[in-house]
Amino acid sequence: MIGAITGDIVGSVYEFDNHRDKRFTLFRDDAFFTDDTVLTVALAETLMHGGDYGDAMRRWYRHYPQASYGGMFRKWAETTHAGPYYSWGNGSAMRVSPVGYVFDTLDEVLDQAAASAAHTHDHPEGIKGAQAVAAAILLARQGADKPAIRNYCETAFGYDLETSLDVIRADYDFDVSCQGTVPPAIRAFLEAENFEDAIRNAISLGGDSDTLACITGSIAEAFYGVPEWIEAEVFHRLDAPLAAVTRAFGERYMSAAR
Repeated sequence: MIGAITGDIVGSVYEFDNHRDKRFTLFRDDAFFTDDTVLTVALAETLMHGGDYGDAMRRWYRHYPQASYGGMFRKWAETTHAGPYYSWGNGSAMRVSPVGYVFDTLDEVLDQAAASAAHTHDHPEGIKGAQAVAAAILLARQGADKPAIRNYCETAFGYDLETSLDVIRADYDFDVSCQGTVPPAIRAFLEAENFEDAIRNAISLGGDSDTLACITGSIAEAFYGVPEWIEAEVFHRLDAPLAAVTRAFGERYMSAAR
């Protein structure tokens, strides 16, 4: 979960000022958490204490109404009884990481990832994107190597994970779809040498930088862990409510991370 929040914070300042290179300041002074972090925390809280994913997301939205949500999500969150809006956007994938740490079988992870997505992202691509990220996290924390993670995501979800970052980067554009975000984010993890390198890979692609790096970071944490200095930088940028849930979730579930 810290991995996802790291990617969100690091990418926040590059989302609309893309930096297509791995050489950049990892934590700029003006970096901040966005809706990616808020909704990740909402799911984490639900998994710790029970309740409804949709209710939690609406409640946390009310606490942080200015956190750069998408327009359709904002309309949904502001309407108490609104149903899902058939979204294929990458929001379902950027918030799903807690699911990959709480459950220990692929069936459970796939079911809960779909459930967390379906309140808003009930399009098949929205469901698939959340499932792919959560499954990759589960496999990574259970000791699978990168070829096994890649093979599963390609076979189960039909993603192209063969194209290198150098090729993707050449013409990658701002893409908020799951199908245009999740495969490059997974590839950024697959080409990484360590956690920090994974975040740098994701940012270097350009596009929707905070969400790309959020997804990449969530998987990279399960595989590599997060360096203590990076974790400290993250908590320095979280306010008390977000930090409290993040710490509690880490204490309860993250000891199983690789």
